[in-house]
Amino acid sequence: MPGNEVDAPRDRRPLRADAQRNEDRLLQAAAAAFAREGAGASVKDIAREAGVGVGTLYRRFPSKELLIEATYRHEVQRLCEAAPHLAATQPPVDALRTWMESFIDFMAAKQGMADALRVILTDDREKLHTRALLADAIDHLLAHAKGRSVTRPDVSAQDVLMALGGISLMASDEEQGDLATRLIDLLLHGIVTS
Repeated sequence: MPGNEVDAPRDRRPLRADAQRNEDRLLQAAAAAFAREGAGASVKDIAREAGVGVGTLYRRFPSKELLIEATYRHEVQRLCEAAPHLAATQPPVDALRTWMESFIDFMAAKQGMADALRVILTDDREKLHTRALLADAIDHLLAHAKGRSVTRPDVSAQDVLMALGGISLMASDEEQGDLATRLIDLLLHGIVTS
């Protein structure tokens, strides 16, 4: 969302278009690998999945910690930027469902990186800032849906965010692929008017 950019882990100059594509592919591959394998995921495998050499990965991210931090920030930014796009291109309930499913994927990747993130992201203000960014994204989707009288007027973005956090924890503990989808359905039934 404009004006809500996630702070960059370090000062960076703009990348050439091809370098930006490589970085985006690396961060997408890293998010998938961390969700599957945790922070122990192989950087060589991440580079291979992204279609780049490991040297390219290390030029952009000299340490695995920097890759983990950049992946986390990239996923938060991706979620925040998705909300306005979804609201503009999908019916309100579909937009909410799509965003919620993306959030669960984000949480799976975050849980895979949890131990490393506890060391990297030690500033409580940054954690609160991230929550606020995510709540703003949800609020955007809820406002779009409320404007069409599709959702209950008393639903708050913070409540939805907390419920989604609980869903992600339950789904990861139970290791049932469809549990998150079923719980998102239940959450939507509580949000959507009949």
